[in-house]
Amino acid sequence: MATYDPFRDLDRLASTLLDARRGGPRRMPMDLYRDGDHYVLTADLPGIDPGSVDIDVDGQLLTIRAERTLPEGDGVKWITREREAASFLRQLNLGQGIDTEGIAATYSNG
Repeated sequence: MATYDPFRDLDRLASTLLDARRGGPRRMPMDLYRDGDHYVLTADLPGIDPGSVDIDVDGQLLTIRAERTLPEGDGVKWITREREAASFLRQLNLGQGIDTEGIAATYSNG
């Protein structure tokens, strides 16, 4: 049974507005589930340099930022370029009772 999340609609609206602006941060698809007393968030970040990923907790707000850069230079000659360099942003309200000190992150397979 799905539970109502009042922030889901707000997050979708904000992401739509940000995606609509050329060059603005884009939304990263994610899944969030609870496994016992842990919450697990999986976000899709294909083509992202792991060094560009920034995860920050400010109070009860979790922010995930990432950048996709593409090779540039005098020797680079693009054959096709369907993926753009872009910024990605996702913010989630953690709610009360979440142990923000226990948050951990890993990056694998984009």
